[in-house]
Amino acid sequence: MATVTSSRGNTDVVTARRTKSHDVSGIISLFRPVTEDLFGRIDVTYLLELSNLALTLCNEKNEVIAHAAFLDYPNWNITDQAEWEPFLHENYTNNKCTPLNTLFMHLFVAKEDYAAGCSQEIVRRAFILLPELEFILLFIPPEDRLGFSHSELDMGNVFERMMPVPGSPMERGFTLLACPRHRCHPQLYVRQARMEDYDDLMLIWTSQSETLKETYGEYLLVDLIEREGEENQAAVCEVDGTAVGFMSLCSDVNVSLFQECFDLGPFHGLCKPHPEDILKVPGRPSIQEDKDENSQTSQKPKPVSSQSLEHVPGADAAVQKDGAVTVSQTELLVGNVNIGPKGSAAPLLETDEEGDLHPVYRGASNVFSIRLLCIDEKYETRSLDFLHYAFNVFPDRDLCVILVPHHVPEFPLIRSFVRAVPSCTSRLGRELYVFHRAGLLTSFNVRKAATSDLQGVKVLIKTLSLNERIWNDSKIFTEARRDPDGMPVQAFVAEVLDQIVGVSITRDEMDIEYIRSHYNIEDFIHFNYHQQEEHGHLCHFVLNPVFHHYTKYFLKEILRLGHKSSLYYPIYPEYVEGKFQHPCAHSLTSALHYMAPVRPRRQIVYPLQGLGINAPSEQVSKGQLNYSLNHINRKLVLESKVCINTRIVVVGASDVGISFLETLIFWPHLKFNNLTLISIHGLPGKDPQSSKYRRFLINSHCFNDEDYAQMSLCSWVNIVVGKMTGINRSAKYVVVSKEKKVPYDYLVLCTGQSYQALAPMGADISEVTSQWPQRYMQKVPSNHFTLNDAQDCLEAALWLEENFISSRGNVIVYGNTIDIYTTVETLLSFGIDGSRIHLVQAPLSSASPCLADTTLECTVGEALAEAGVAVHPDSVLAQWGQSDHGLITWAAFTTASNLLQLQCSAFFSFAYRTLDYETCKAISDACLVFDGRVVIDAKFNTSDASIRAAGPLTKFSRRYFRDELTHSNFNSKEIGFELAASMLSLFDSTPKPSSELPEGSDRLIPIYRRCKVQGGVLPGGYNYLHISKPGIPMPLDVEHDMHDHGMEIVTGEAGNGNYFRMHFSRYNMVDSITCFSKEPFPVSNYICLYGQHEHLLNDLYYRWRAGQLTDLYSYFREPWSLAIYHDRFIDLQKELRQTLMSEQVPGQPTATEQHPEQKPGLPSLREPILRYLRHHRAHLPMFAPTDAYRLLSAAEHSGLGTPLPAPHLAAVPAAVAPAERGRTHVQQGLYLSPVSQPCTPMVPAAARPSSTTSVIGVPAPAPPTCHHTHHTGSFTDRKSTENKTQL
Repeated sequence: MATVTSSRGNTDVVTARRTKSHDVSGIISLFRPVTEDLFGRIDVTYLLELSNLALTLCNEKNEVIAHAAFLDYPNWNITDQAEWEPFLHENYTNNKCTPLNTLFMHLFVAKEDYAAGCSQEIVRRAFILLPELEFILLFIPPEDRLGFSHSELDMGNVFERMMPVPGSPMERGFTLLACPRHRCHPQLYVRQARMEDYDDLMLIWTSQSETLKETYGEYLLVDLIEREGEENQAAVCEVDGTAVGFMSLCSDVNVSLFQECFDLGPFHGLCKPHPEDILKVPGRPSIQEDKDENSQTSQKPKPVSSQSLEHVPGADAAVQKDGAVTVSQTELLVGNVNIGPKGSAAPLLETDEEGDLHPVYRGASNVFSIRLLCIDEKYETRSLDFLHYAFNVFPDRDLCVILVPHHVPEFPLIRSFVRAVPSCTSRLGRELYVFHRAGLLTSFNVRKAATSDLQGVKVLIKTLSLNERIWNDSKIFTEARRDPDGMPVQAFVAEVLDQIVGVSITRDEMDIEYIRSHYNIEDFIHFNYHQQEEHGHLCHFVLNPVFHHYTKYFLKEILRLGHKSSLYYPIYPEYVEGKFQHPCAHSLTSALHYMAPVRPRRQIVYPLQGLGINAPSEQVSKGQLNYSLNHINRKLVLESKVCINTRIVVVGASDVGISFLETLIFWPHLKFNNLTLISIHGLPGKDPQSSKYRRFLINSHCFNDEDYAQMSLCSWVNIVVGKMTGINRSAKYVVVSKEKKVPYDYLVLCTGQSYQALAPMGADISEVTSQWPQRYMQKVPSNHFTLNDAQDCLEAALWLEENFISSRGNVIVYGNTIDIYTTVETLLSFGIDGSRIHLVQAPLSSASPCLADTTLECTVGEALAEAGVAVHPDSVLAQWGQSDHGLITWAAFTTASNLLQLQCSAFFSFAYRTLDYETCKAISDACLVFDGRVVIDAKFNTSDASIRAAGPLTKFSRRYFRDELTHSNFNSKEIGFELAASMLSLFDSTPKPSSELPEGSDRLIPIYRRCKVQGGVLPGGYNYLHISKPGIPMPLDVEHDMHDHGMEIVTGEAGNGNYFRMHFSRYNMVDSITCFSKEPFPVSNYICLYGQHEHLLNDLYYRWRAGQLTDLYSYFREPWSLAIYHDRFIDLQKELRQTLMSEQVPGQPTATEQHPEQKPGLPSLREPILRYLRHHRAHLPMFAPTDAYRLLSAAEHSGLGTPLPAPHLAAVPAAVAPAERGRTHVQQGLYLSPVSQPCTPMVPAAARPSSTTSVIGVPAPAPPTCHHTHHTGSFTDRKSTENKTQL
């Protein structure tokens, strides 16, 4: 906060912040006639899209009172943006401006009378936010054009005029004004501390005592000053003779401890080079890793000289993927616990038997440490000024380090440091940051590459395993400036003291329409303000880690010199061959740290054949290799995310755990550096081969391989492959596979429940009912399978192919869940004869059957009988026999009538699902409250404040009196999101709108609204899908008996393979969908139907009751429905609902009641709908364009007296019956389109606040008699259709 004074003496308290899009109207209101004279005509929204820095001052009422926009090239188009530096040197003397230290003001507006004070405050804030910024420049027209001199500008005298060289054309042209840093926020003077500084420093020390103690431990200021000597130094920074900051330095550093806990290869172990250094340790590869020909590893680099950069290394041995870490090939060791997959960004857990092997450094220490930093908050962005002094007092040391606790947010000083890669098992409890002496150099220059740079590039990248591709692309640029496809290629190099320290290669992004339609890129940019050629594709990016803090300036210069506004960086899954954007390619040298991951968009599954020429373009609908997308643009390049170093360990790669990690990764403004996932099989989705065998199990449709590829969790998360076997709550670590310890600050348990081997109960049926089921505690036979994930399914499939399919034995599938059906169908698809398969059904563990509909149960039973599969109901496993090799050879089951004994060559068990034994024991031994499951409250808290739990392994505390309701009854993806949201409040300081919760709400179980989904292929080749509301499931016949059952619509028959059932609540909302079809269907589309009102589904109930619907499959393939499947349709619903609610004034009649002859809501609702269709035209080209509705509206106001001219009419869709083509011209107006192609010219109606609220877009004609001919062109409400309302 600051105070500004107006020219009339009034004062106002203002707050400076970065400008947001909703500030545009307030900024425009500040424009004055002189604004255009000074800055030209300005489109504020467009300017904000291009601004590197935009600041807004707000008063206490949050009103915009001033704004300034800064870009990295001159305003008024004085010269080309890539050529301004030589332009300034040619035309102005004593010019020290460089792209690194200079920005140009392109706009400044302020409230009348406050311009002077606001300009001073905004410029001061700009210098505070950007420590490297030294000059702010402004070009204004000459005085004869302005009518006044620059000295008369109401800018608070922050600018001074720069004089052009004699004879320069700028003498008669524009006037250049400059504001140097020293005028507003000068660099700090640093000197040795003295006892005389004690009083000044104590004023700061006292106010920050708690923070200092938490960050650095217990220190006494007087001791730190008095103990100065050869090893200990103390420095202060002063302003106007007053000490405003203090730093304590120490050259006695425990280097061996740091080498043990961190990968310090890029910094030569913090030691000076020595001839006897051992930099490579022989080791054998990880079980999980192949020959890692693509991994981003390297030899240890030569040290960086403090005198010159002749030996600057081109790469580093340690690899950091923005919080994800790995080690070099020279350090690969493996034990029973290993790190999953190649390039998965996790440090290896080495065995205790072999010892932890690390490179051996025999040289002297080359580092000193910052023991304590205390500085006034007003000057903390100038903390880097201390380092010049620090390196001077330790001239023999090239490296400076600082230790920071994990929970302490990054402060300005360490943002210029490089975060050392920690070992996943490091229990030091602190983060290590490193800074090299060479990082103080400001001669960092970026330019376009030249042929003469090839040798320097070769030296830079020679230790990278990707060096061949980078080298080849560099040569392509120098030789042809185009890639083999003819695409223009650009190459840029970064140099310091004439040595190349970085290289980047870009090309134009040609798939921008695909990116826009498949990723939420518009969360970051206003797409329409960017030209096609301004989108760039980042192919390679390498930067020496010594200059890692200059990465954002390197990216900024790439955008400026390449005339780009955005860059896109795809990361392909590791199984995609031939792609250089491999996850293991992200290192300390990469730009990923400063880029934003872009969340993928849900896609509509189009009936392309039915749409014909109304189908979306190939750029939108084409299939591509899926990848994770990262993005940077001019707005983001100087805006750093808040880095969170808190160690968050997630146990279990369940849907809940993956959803939790996904939410954290894509959360705006936050970057989590220490996310760790402990999983038995590592990350899911890493092997497409195992995923195709996932059909053994029913699918929850939370995530698929495409989702995993588009998230690229391995780029952000440490993966520890193993099983949690212990939790030490006091020391805060997890024991993995009984050997290694993974420390945590917050532990998240998401293991879920899994199928367990069931113990035979014996033949006595009286004992069975009381004791069944029980866990089998001995060694499980190798032909006994409990399938819980894709890896289990793959292993089972491979075993069957090798040992069973060609033999003559039987396979027993035993259980009481729907997975028994999907497993039988999968076995049949392998070519196993049905007579060899025995489906033994265990007693149901709940009142709910495997399938929600008894009709489907009968059809599946008929399919099993037809395939020859023997079905044995209500059987309890009594005993089994094993061969000498430990294989199950027979199994006996107790039934109500007799003992059933079957020969067995393979046994699949789905009868007992509970917590894994090791997990259960670890939780119990840790003394967490356990009541059959982990007990949690409504906010996912366990009895330990540092441990959260979610998913099927949990239950709510008994104080909620809802023991039957658990997370198993809700959507796992939603649970994971809410779990992440509950924890984000611990890290995100962004103010949120507060709302007082009603009294007693802490005793209520939260309401989750997303649907639960089950899908798979059942015996007979039937594709099955069941979408249901969250809650306790119940049989269908029980639902029918309830008084508020609602209604249901059923088309087709299960036996014919075209069964489609929709159930509606008493409020006419879709709350259940069941599909049972021989043909595949678009599951993601049908999930979008859940929760929608039947009116929204084109008056579905009316049409069904009128006998117009015989096939819901074809009904929901029709073009009108595609808008509902669009991922932004929910935004339209919210907007229209707000519009409707705003029109409902209590106590006053609505517009419809006042004018019943008018159509309700049409004027206020039509424009948002048309805007929605217009904005999403690429996805919804089958809808009529806006102009047709404008013509229709004009026809309404003209009295509808004359048919519209023929050229304005678009063709009627082919599916429309001939009878419809003879409608009146009023109805034909629905089909108007300015394009010469068929469209489905309808405007969807909005969601209604209640079932009694009526909303219409363009009314439809009377429904035709056949369900194939009901393309009416709108979502209509029933009343308008039944009364045949005309336009």
